Amino acid sequence: MSDATFDPRQAQAAPIATIAAGVRAGKLRARAVAEAYLERIEREDAALGCYVRVDAEGARRSADAVDAAVAAGRDPGALAGVPLGIKDIFCTKGVETTCASKILRGFVPPYESTVTARLAGAGAVSLGKLNMDEFAMGSSNENSAAPVGVVKNPWSLAHVPGGSSGGSAAAVAASLCAGATGTDTGGSIRQPAALCGVVGIKPTYGRVSRYGVIAFASSLDHPGPFARTVEDTATLLEVMAGADPLDATSIPQPVGAYAKAARAGRQGESPLQGVRVGVPDEYFAAGMDGEVETAVRAALDELARAGAKLVPVSLPHTKYAIATYYLICTAEASSNLARYDGVKYGQRAPDARSLEDLYTRTRGEGFGREPKRRIMLGTYVLRAGYYDAYYGKALRARRLIADDFAAAFTKCDVLVTATSPVPAFRFGERMGDPLQMYLADILTVAPNLAGIPALAQPCGFTKAGLPIGLQIMGPPLGEESCFRVGGAYEARTQWHERRPLDAAARTS
Repeated sequence: MSDATFDPRQAQAAPIATIAAGVRAGKLRARAVAEAYLERIEREDAALGCYVRVDAEGARRSADAVDAAVAAGRDPGALAGVPLGIKDIFCTKGVETTCASKILRGFVPPYESTVTARLAGAGAVSLGKLNMDEFAMGSSNENSAAPVGVVKNPWSLAHVPGGSSGGSAAAVAASLCAGATGTDTGGSIRQPAALCGVVGIKPTYGRVSRYGVIAFASSLDHPGPFARTVEDTATLLEVMAGADPLDATSIPQPVGAYAKAARAGRQGESPLQGVRVGVPDEYFAAGMDGEVETAVRAALDELARAGAKLVPVSLPHTKYAIATYYLICTAEASSNLARYDGVKYGQRAPDARSLEDLYTRTRGEGFGREPKRRIMLGTYVLRAGYYDAYYGKALRARRLIADDFAAAFTKCDVLVTATSPVPAFRFGERMGDPLQMYLADILTVAPNLAGIPALAQPCGFTKAGLPIGLQIMGPPLGEESCFRVGGAYEARTQWHERRPLDAAARTS
């Protein structure tokens, strides 16, 4: 990459740090990088459906601006020329943002989300908007209402990529971007990261601003990044994180040295010496796929060889996490989705005879099955006479779950578990049974309820060639601990180096 060119084949291997350093030093042109990725998207994405819209001209303008800054002797930023995909839940000024829904088609935000503004300010180049479950509601990406259809898993087109940020995880896995943004309400970064064999982190609640992120469940939504490696993910989070006066829930504490922590985990024979790794019994319950458990147990052994001390811990209220989560998230979704009424923005039913008719027809035609299901459930649990019995009780259970984590972190520095109890399942396998679909998030919802950081990274593959994910959870603002442990594990294994086949190879 020293001749200021960028072969499209390099898109499968170039780390974020390498791209940014090359561009900042003038050894690599941001425009060349952008063109290579745009070419790859054109060739590969028809089979995958990762992008709901590719903003090729916008990407070229951004890349040219980065190159112009370098030519003028200015530093374009820590992510100079790094090509990113943006989940379609982040508002982007002048670029249509739909949440992969029908009801928001045609909505072009007049403002920019804090996350995308910070990434652009650091020199990153947005390639376009990524597919997702409609309004981030789903665990498989089968709920997308985007015209391109559902996202396919690059490792097997017959299997789901996970949700709701399936487009983000699949795009990174297929090298259709060097990194991506996502949101995690109950596992929607970590679960697709695990199912697609990439790295993703859900930071501490409030660590990354939610301003300009279309809300699903406001007390549970966590924006975060995806990338191929732990250090690349840490680098993205450093740019995205930080206090924001536009978000009242944003945390004022300084951002940690996340990339440095990831590198620290790679240093020395025993980089985790003195680190206590908690292993909760409740996260190895009956029903976990045998290959998943074997891979996670092997990862724990590898962490022990890196110097970590494995400590058994208990999170006794874990059994209530799924019920608690779905009561709270549906209640908040019901409230947040009330704003889509055909009056202010997005779809409007034609020829409405009255205001009530406008509301009813717009929402009936515009929302898909899963948002409607969650609106109905959430409205029910918030009704007078049911509030205390359901929603109020769920809030009390949430407190108990958070207390479990607080007690566990007095005995350990991080918790390590599987991310998903099963590898990627086939399309249609769970769509007819919403409860089974909801149980796909059984290992990821509790950290959202507690607001703690959690990292997902690959730790193996099944005999069928499907990725298996490891989950590393830290205490509030414990992202550096997650990155240190994740970096140490990654340095001692090669799972993150595997790549799925390209389209030509899949059809040969």
